[in-house]
Amino acid sequence: MKLWDKEKKTEEAVMKFTVGNDQSFDKLLAPYDIIGSMAHAIMLGKTGLLKQEEAQQILLELADYYPKAKNPSFALDPDDEDIHSHLENHLVSTLGDPGKKIHTARSRNDQVMTAMLLFMKEELRLVLEDVHVLFDALISQAELYNKYLLPGYTHTQVAMPSSFALWLGAYAESLVNDLQLMSGILKVIDQNPLGSAAGYGSSFPVDREFTTRLAGFSALQVSAVSAQLNRGKMEMHMATGLSSLANTMSRLAADMILFMSQDLNFISFRDELTTGSSIMPHKKNPDVLELVRAHCNTIMAMPGTLNGLTANLISGYHRDLQLTKEILVPGISKTKQCLQMMALMTSSMVPRDHILDDPKYALVFSVEAVNRKVMAGTPFRDAYREVAAEIESGTYQSDGNTEYTHTGSIGNPGLELITAKMQAVRGALQITPAEKIFEELKHYV
Repeated sequence: MKLWDKEKKTEEAVMKFTVGNDQSFDKLLAPYDIIGSMAHAIMLGKTGLLKQEEAQQILLELADYYPKAKNPSFALDPDDEDIHSHLENHLVSTLGDPGKKIHTARSRNDQVMTAMLLFMKEELRLVLEDVHVLFDALISQAELYNKYLLPGYTHTQVAMPSSFALWLGAYAESLVNDLQLMSGILKVIDQNPLGSAAGYGSSFPVDREFTTRLAGFSALQVSAVSAQLNRGKMEMHMATGLSSLANTMSRLAADMILFMSQDLNFISFRDELTTGSSIMPHKKNPDVLELVRAHCNTIMAMPGTLNGLTANLISGYHRDLQLTKEILVPGISKTKQCLQMMALMTSSMVPRDHILDDPKYALVFSVEAVNRKVMAGTPFRDAYREVAAEIESGTYQSDGNTEYTHTGSIGNPGLELITAKMQAVRGALQITPAEKIFEELKHYV
């Protein structure tokens, strides 16, 4: 039975089209819809909209059903339109009339939003765990190969001396920046829409501040209309944070693909992490890195896709918003997979030492020659021209010495400062696990 069923059978083709792929995504939302429904039932009991014994019956039944909803084999009944219909039908079949009362003072609109935001918060928490693993791998490798130099590039041309510590530390700090963006996004999505009903509130005396605390939200989405306006935008904000992470990973993967090529041979991976060719026996292909790059490029497209989906909608609910799940949910999964694979590849990477000893990299030290002349008293522009003339005439000779001391250079990559920045942003991104919220609701008296 559908929540909006009026005992008139909807055309089968219409039902198939409107439901679409919703059931496959709604399986993932089941635990979060239960948490939201538990908070709602407790509030209904507190405000007298349900008898206390009815609220307790619903609470206990939902708590009992929660482990089943988390089981990977969990599936919706074919006749259920979505997880929300499924849970209400279950409560009615097990409790009778009390089960019919769970939808008092809410709409499927605020029910969906609540479950989706709880899901997004939990998935963000899991994404952060994977980010920390990749960050730790980058810092660990940077510290291990701190003294290993490699050429830095501008315009894909050899430019100046770099180092593995500087290169890896740069991507570690980029992750810090990504999480600083996520910190702001968390503040936006961590707002409770429950009680906004269909987008215009309810004449029932609901306590929205109470459900905010119960469901583990840090703030209330105050305006009922605003709650509806934010549908689709919340998903777009989350996708924006994921796209920033994807940008970091895509560029790191691209660097690794270039650096492991036979022409450069800056880094290597054990054979088990590469693939071979069907006709070329010498090949060790970076398929993992190429797929990470490709997946990340599709993740980076998500904000634009979601923005396009929600563009030009007037205020209030529209069925268009159902499709946000089809865009965001797979993107979250791919982000976690890419983070895990990049952590594996980073921790397994073996850099080559003495790369800059090769004469073909002699010119990377030309800036050092200019700087030494300047330190000896030659004006910079004259020193630049003198070294350029030496290079042009073929008389330039490099001694391979570097004298970098400032923070964020090859002589002082500042890894401890980057680590401190990450520790600070971790403190600002504290998300209560959904399991803990459930346990507190389950034992609520």
